[in-house]
Amino acid sequence: MAKVNPKQLRKIRHRRVRDRVVGTATQPRLCVFRSLNHIHAQIIDDSMSRTLVAMSTLGAELADSSRQVTKTKEAERVGSLLARKALDIGIKRVVFDRGGYKYHGRVKALAEAARQAGLEF
Repeated sequence: MAKVNPKQLRKIRHRRVRDRVVGTATQPRLCVFRSLNHIHAQIIDDSMSRTLVAMSTLGAELADSSRQVTKTKEAERVGSLLARKALDIGIKRVVFDRGGYKYHGRVKALAEAARQAGLEF
C-alpha cells in the first residue's frame, strides 16, 4: 500500500468538505489557504465562479508590517480586513471553508477575527 503524504491528505479532506460547502450569491464561501509563512482568504460566489473579495498577508495592506508580528496576529488582521471589505460591498453572511485544515491556530484566528468584525457564519 502506497504512503500518502500530509499535502495529499489535506487535498482529500478539502474535496470531501467542498462536496457539501457551496457558496451562493446570497451566502458566498469564505475559503482559507495557509502556507508555511502566509495565509490567504477569499470570498467566492460559486454560482458565478467569481472571487468577490480577497485578502492575504502578501497584500499591500499588510506588507508594511509584515514579519514584525506573529503569524497568528497576521491571520487575525487578514480576517478583520477581509470582513471590513466584505461588509463594504454588502456581504454579511458567508459559509466557512477551512480548506481541509484543522479549525485551530491561524485558521481559527482568521475566522474569529472575521466574526468579530461583523461577518456571520
